Amino acid sequence: MADFLDLGEPPQPAAAAQPYRVLARKYRPQTFGELIGQGAMVRTLENAIRRDRIAHAFLLTGVRGVGKTSTARLIAKALNCIGPDGQGGPTIDPCGVCEPCRAIAEGRHIDVIEMDAASHTGVDDVREIIDASRYAAVSARFKIYIVDEVHMLSKNAFNALLKTLEEPPPHVKFLFATTEVNKVPVTVLSRCQRFDLRRIPADTLAEHFRMVAEAEDVTAEPEALALIARAAEGSARDGLSILDQAIAHADMAGGGVTADAVRDMLGLSDRGAVRDLLALILSGDAPGALTAIRRQYDLGVDPAGVMRALLEAVHGVTQVKVGAQDDASLPAEERAAYRDWAGKLSFPLLHRLWQLLLKGHEEVGRAALPVETAEMAVLRAIHASSLPDPGDLARRLATGVAPPAAAAPPPPAAPADRSPADFAGVIALVEGAGHHALGVRLKHGARVVSYAPGEIVFSGSRPLSADTLAELAAALRTATGRTWQLSLSDADGAPTIGERELAVLQARHDDARGHPVVAAAFDAFPEAELIDPPAAKRSFT
Repeated sequence: MADFLDLGEPPQPAAAAQPYRVLARKYRPQTFGELIGQGAMVRTLENAIRRDRIAHAFLLTGVRGVGKTSTARLIAKALNCIGPDGQGGPTIDPCGVCEPCRAIAEGRHIDVIEMDAASHTGVDDVREIIDASRYAAVSARFKIYIVDEVHMLSKNAFNALLKTLEEPPPHVKFLFATTEVNKVPVTVLSRCQRFDLRRIPADTLAEHFRMVAEAEDVTAEPEALALIARAAEGSARDGLSILDQAIAHADMAGGGVTADAVRDMLGLSDRGAVRDLLALILSGDAPGALTAIRRQYDLGVDPAGVMRALLEAVHGVTQVKVGAQDDASLPAEERAAYRDWAGKLSFPLLHRLWQLLLKGHEEVGRAALPVETAEMAVLRAIHASSLPDPGDLARRLATGVAPPAAAAPPPPAAPADRSPADFAGVIALVEGAGHHALGVRLKHGARVVSYAPGEIVFSGSRPLSADTLAELAAALRTATGRTWQLSLSDADGAPTIGERELAVLQARHDDARGHPVVAAAFDAFPEAELIDPPAAKRSFT
């Protein structure tokens, strides 16, 4: 017999590599225990199943990514689970190993039909459901229809569904999911048991992301996970997508997911930089604030993001001031800064700052020049946030009490009464005290109706601004040691000091032009001008 060569086992084909599954799909909850942030709904369902009070239609509503479709599939598993031994009934804890549980999880169960209402909006699509619902389930306890984004159905489609939805066959359950419950007709809402799925708290999301990172054998800084949780805005799916991107963005050398990398990836403004910017605004440092905004802009931070971060900071300070519990997701240094500001800033100032920044955020969102708009908004906040409260200012002006200067040292003890004898003396007094700009405004803008030491009535026909009156009251109080009563009257008042000086100079010029020598000079030199000597340019007294 011929010898045969032993060639061994034939080569086996290499196992096909499993395609990568994104974290949002890989960690989709498979049991109610894995569904985070929806404890109230789970308790209601558990009680309904135990008491055999299962509704024929459920409506699940909430923002994106909170688990509406996942909850619908879990309800389908809970109602159709038969247990590992095949003898079980509906349960809030489906086994996950029986054929109905595995088939529903893999999306292949013949009696669990999922339909996307966004692509099946017409009455014909709903008529197919109605016709099929007459027949009993093939292999499951209940025939279940999961309709995602149900608000996208047309009006006729909703109307066609109403009768079946109100009195479905006993073997049929409807599970609707929507992000816009306000678009679902009331006639449909009244036929469903409604569950509002809540936004998932940031600290709950951060803890969930920590466990996912550990399962993926990835190191992640707690601050990085907190940033991802805040950016997710209550959505587990959005947060897992961001975490997926952060892991791909992480250093291949084993650096893991860092807070700085997440900020760079998301274009977030560094929270330390935001606190520095807010400190510059509160201190009135306009050049420093503009430099800080440009620095963030050069790093790629969206100007609208800077304004939003400032709003979050002001809101955080206000929460601390009213005694709210500290946000555990914030860094310790940020919580300390909020407590410090809360002790120094008043409620009116915080509210005014919030309104100014909110208006700035809206303007930046629609501006053709976003960073320039952000700079102007911050400058407006610097100027306006330091002004006294309008109501307090009006009360103080009415009583003649000057508003206190913000963050100014207490004034020195005033000397004995040095009240000027007339209003010209008032101008000389305030200019001598260093208030030159105030003196100029009074000289050319103040028309006095009556003057007495301690009381001045100005004409309302040419009113002075509230800022000028407040500044004058404060300057006179400091210089004279007494409180001055400043008010406005409807009377015309006397000409301003500036107008009276011009009248005197004009009269002097007219007298000079009448002199024969001066008249002859003008005849010989028509372009000549009369110039007063320096000594003549003194204030009229």
